[in-house]
Amino acid sequence: MRNQNLKLAIVGASGLVGREMLKVLEERNLPLSRPRLFASERSLGQKLSFRDEELEVELLGPEVFETESFDFVLFACSAGIAAEYAPQAAASGALVIDNSSHFRMQPQVPLIVPEINPDSLEMAREGGIISNPNCSTIQMLCVLKPLDDAFGLQRVVVSTYQSVSGAGQEAMDEMQTQVGQLLAGQPPLIKEFSKQIAFNCIPQIDLFLEDGSTREELKMVEESRKILGRPDLRMVATAVRVPTFISHAESLNLEFARPVSVEEARELLRKAPGLEVWDDPNERHYPTPFDVAGRDEVFVGRIRLDPSVENGLAIWAVADNLRKGAATNAIQILELCLRQSFCSRRKGELAKRA
Repeated sequence: MRNQNLKLAIVGASGLVGREMLKVLEERNLPLSRPRLFASERSLGQKLSFRDEELEVELLGPEVFETESFDFVLFACSAGIAAEYAPQAAASGALVIDNSSHFRMQPQVPLIVPEINPDSLEMAREGGIISNPNCSTIQMLCVLKPLDDAFGLQRVVVSTYQSVSGAGQEAMDEMQTQVGQLLAGQPPLIKEFSKQIAFNCIPQIDLFLEDGSTREELKMVEESRKILGRPDLRMVATAVRVPTFISHAESLNLEFARPVSVEEARELLRKAPGLEVWDDPNERHYPTPFDVAGRDEVFVGRIRLDPSVENGLAIWAVADNLRKGAATNAIQILELCLRQSFCSRRKGELAKRA
């Protein structure tokens, strides 16, 4: 039975991730009342469907969390907006789950993948903010964690093949427009990316840093170390934008402290929560971005030994970046909070202090 008193809001509801959050909330039928949707003035008045209703997008402003009381607030917006409004929401008593990068590496803010580090939730007791990791980090760690536990992960080399949806709706529209322009023999319009994305790959996601890596690559390394509790984990990432609409793929080369076999690894990954193993090359059974779009699991295949290092494996992993990489992981965090009555316990503690 739904608890009609449990109130939820989505900030950035009209964007790709916000819309997906609303869809996942409906699919998983959580015990929540009618959510409130907030966004910028550009989206004011838009209607989004939820449980046979049309919900109107409202304007986000500083008065929202001064006059309204929410149990949960999901942020699916820019880091700047989250930095401004998430602390306000948390201070009002809400439990915040933020999909932006702003809070991820703050020591007091838990960075959670529910299948991996659910115990980190207790870190949010004081501040009331939980961070959703980077999309590429989430799917990679779902693969790494069971293998690390079994064989002792020593080194990670990862190359990503990230879809344009990771850059937003405008990026998806630009790729589609470029395809039409190029097929018509016209020069492509380039706005959202540094180079043409249609029929191309761009080895840059986010800004470059002094060492030649990008911020996206640094996020993957730092977030992985934090979530796994492995600050010394040797890791290097190369993040590439590719001309697919949905789902990110990753090529993983892993080195372990102990001997590992393909059979052992495959069996561990089959049993791991949130993973699906598609690994029969002879039957061309392996995951592709197209195959997994709309799914919540992380899919793995091409599991084989890496003979270039001792105790090495090479693995291919694919996941829908809008689902497990963003919206679904955030809703799974919310479900974790509900199972542990975390929101009500935190509100009780805040009331005692008042």
